[in-house]
Amino acid sequence: MSRTPLADRVRPLKIDDVAGQKHLLGEGRLLRKIIQTGETPNMIFYGPSGTGKTTVANIIASNTGKKLYKMNATNASVSDIKNIIAELDSFMTMNGVLLYLDEIQHFNKKQQQSLLEFMENGTITVIASTTENPYFYIYNAVLSRSSVFEFYPLKPEDVEEALWRAVKIEKETDYRGYTLNIDSDAIRHISHVSGGDARKAINALELMLLSAVPDSSSNIHITLETACQATQRKALRYDRDGDSHYDILSAFQKSIRGSDPDAAVHYLARLISAGDLQSICRRLLVTAAEDVGLAYPLAMSITKACVDSALQLGLPEARIPLAEAVILLATTPKSNSAICAIDAAMSDIENMDTGDVPKHLKDAHYVGAKELRNGTDYKYPHIYENHYVIQQYMPDNIKDKKYYEYGNNKNENMAREYWKKIKNGE
Repeated sequence: MSRTPLADRVRPLKIDDVAGQKHLLGEGRLLRKIIQTGETPNMIFYGPSGTGKTTVANIIASNTGKKLYKMNATNASVSDIKNIIAELDSFMTMNGVLLYLDEIQHFNKKQQQSLLEFMENGTITVIASTTENPYFYIYNAVLSRSSVFEFYPLKPEDVEEALWRAVKIEKETDYRGYTLNIDSDAIRHISHVSGGDARKAINALELMLLSAVPDSSSNIHITLETACQATQRKALRYDRDGDSHYDILSAFQKSIRGSDPDAAVHYLARLISAGDLQSICRRLLVTAAEDVGLAYPLAMSITKACVDSALQLGLPEARIPLAEAVILLATTPKSNSAICAIDAAMSDIENMDTGDVPKHLKDAHYVGAKELRNGTDYKYPHIYENHYVIQQYMPDNIKDKKYYEYGNNKNENMAREYWKKIKNGE
């Protein structure tokens, strides 16, 4: 007898059980509000595989009461859409139709346009998903009638949460009559090597369960070694002592900060060997902002392009753009002036009364602003020589405060010399 895959059996039925995507589904977030109201617009879900796009579409469908049709654009045709259209006036579709169209980027222009009339008059509500940038692969006519929501790769802790939920459900099912025990470091390993893909992680868990051999007492014990075999990834140690995952990430960033490309590439290789793509990408973006900063601002754009390429390529090809970003960041000039400035400003906000915004800087675009003298004495810098004029911008309580100190590098030295001339009237 066939058995439903574990990934389908553990698919959440409620918003609060969906792993990650708090920027969309957290309290007060737009997509959560849409789901709660039951009034569903045409939407496009954009993001990597295994991040919850289909799950959220299912939850939306259950809340609307509409007849749900699922279609994959890789093997669907215009005739499949016509078959749905033919059922629009039937008893089954009296509350309307919700069409979940997976991989919409595989539909050609004619196929996408066949939906437009029904999207406009509301007889068919379309939720389309894509792993490709919708602004490149979906035609403007469809885009203009849809709201785009981007799903992010899951963090390891989000994947871990989904895995423990799967373990709980599997224990409750108890279909083989065995007692299941699984080590936490096995779950942690899977969550870190899944690349932010919950489905991939749960499939790995299921593989371990199906291949496990019970002992004489009908116990199944899943260890870290079992997890490594199932994922075909070498384990990083996650203990607090020794060669831990976070120690490697720390050494990775510090090697880049210390301008040692060889060490940085070494630690990159160790992280890649563990399959931890998400942590690498996040740490590279942080390093570009924190450690390179204004010494070479273009580094952030280049790093973001490399990170995006790595996420689209996946491993093993992702190693190439990742190595480019690492070597660039390690060999470029460094400055931490930006993080020092914002941290100092945040400290003052949290620890002292910084005072009110000066009146001449306040909004003046409303009736009554002049009576309050808000914005009336503001000097517009662009009408002055060199687009600069002296006036107070800081609140009175901290009007002489300095947060930003120019870094000692070519880019910031040039900016310092420029403003020195302008502000001294040279």
